[in-house]
Amino acid sequence: MKNIEKSVVHMLAVAAAECPDRLAVRCASAALSYGQYFNCVASLAARLREAGVAPGDRVVTIMANSADAAVANFGIQASGAQLVPLNPAYTSAELDIIIADASPTVVLCDVEIAATLEKAGAGCEMRITVSPGDLLLDRDNASERDEIVLPEPEWLSTLQYTGGTQGLPKGVNLTHRSVVSNIAQREALVPTVDGERVMCITPLFHVYAVSMGLYLAAHCRGTLHIVRKFDAGEIFRDIACHRISFLSASPTILLGFMKHQDFADADFSSLRICSSGSAPLSEETLRKWEEATGCLVCEGYGQTEAGPVLTYNPAEGRRKVGTVGIPVPETEVSIVDTQTGLIELPAGEIGEVRARGPQIMTGYRNRPTETAQSLQGGWLYTGDIGWVDEDGYLTICDRKKEMIITSGYNVYPREVEEVLYAHNGVQEAAVFGVRDEYRGEMLVAYVVPSDHSLTYDGVMKHLQGRLTKYKWPREVWLVGALPKTSVGKVDKKKLREMWSASVSEANRTL
Repeated sequence: MKNIEKSVVHMLAVAAAECPDRLAVRCASAALSYGQYFNCVASLAARLREAGVAPGDRVVTIMANSADAAVANFGIQASGAQLVPLNPAYTSAELDIIIADASPTVVLCDVEIAATLEKAGAGCEMRITVSPGDLLLDRDNASERDEIVLPEPEWLSTLQYTGGTQGLPKGVNLTHRSVVSNIAQREALVPTVDGERVMCITPLFHVYAVSMGLYLAAHCRGTLHIVRKFDAGEIFRDIACHRISFLSASPTILLGFMKHQDFADADFSSLRICSSGSAPLSEETLRKWEEATGCLVCEGYGQTEAGPVLTYNPAEGRRKVGTVGIPVPETEVSIVDTQTGLIELPAGEIGEVRARGPQIMTGYRNRPTETAQSLQGGWLYTGDIGWVDEDGYLTICDRKKEMIITSGYNVYPREVEEVLYAHNGVQEAAVFGVRDEYRGEMLVAYVVPSDHSLTYDGVMKHLQGRLTKYKWPREVWLVGALPKTSVGKVDKKKLREMWSASVSEANRTL
């Protein structure tokens, strides 16, 4: 594995010294060279230090995708503080909970968020409101460069709160060592080239966008093209105009591209690699994308607690479609029984995925019990269910908590979803379990048709020839769209709420 800098701050400093005039960041009308980028980062670091931020403190950001958000990420860490990125779509109640837990010294927020933040009772005396371009004003002023702090590897880099769709969000502590180790690990399987042109569409408050967009671009001295708002037609034009070579995407994004009216005529000839993460990618979606664009898709697997990448299908060498690839260097992945978590299972057997390596979190902030449950004997217990083949390629079946037990049989929703995606009339699908007095649980499917010809009978006929009977959904709902979380994952909690509301309404009308 290639050696890398001690922290992402070191990494950006080296890039600014070696190629100061190269374009580093572009977002809408804003553009920064590496020299200007580093000047802005150093200026923000100095401003935070003047505000009382010291190494080890936490600084919250509540910012939409922008060049300012990129500067804020590096600037906070260049002050010696720990970055705490939060979703700007959060309500004041959601912010209240997380800010109280994080206990930040300073909160940086977009001007549009200020009113929501004011309603949050949990507080932080120092708030800095950012208007578009505010953090870019010192792009040509290098006087503050001596104010940056080059962090030590064991210092905390990021406090990343997990999605929170189930229960209260948990803050994941990642060190600078874990972050830069993961950059080098990913680079070993999906290498970048010098000057890569990277497009980041997913939100920069999320670990996937930061790892596979912000840090990836800085590592290869490339240009990061930040998309503020998803508009497929506009993105197609930007890919062609700016000759994007590395696309950091997700299944939702790829599906959105392929159903757009301009997709067939779009110019994707500059694309070298598309990285898919954040949620499982169906084989059908992958094959359709590659056939239409000629651009290789490398699907990886990981989670916030893993810094975030654990495995990748390599860009060079053997790629197994349907798997999430092999472990990145210096990482062990094993499958253990779901009851005790102590019995290692042989190749081909399904169990819980556990992993260990230098990128793993140190623990959850203020959550000793949950930390002890997730980190056992040096292993991170992921809560995902999967299996490893004889060649070491990992396949993820589902989340442990998503497993459905119906009539005594275990069913993994993703297996049923994959079969649904293989139907030409299915654009998106989601399967989950609900309580059933007779079977214990029953399967429910929500399906987004790709055209008007799809029917319930057509879906069931397709399933019956491919799955044993206990894996058939008892209910199939045809809908116009599936609810998504802020990072593009299908929100099954909302789907269950939709189902419950529909059942209640049906009962009232009987």
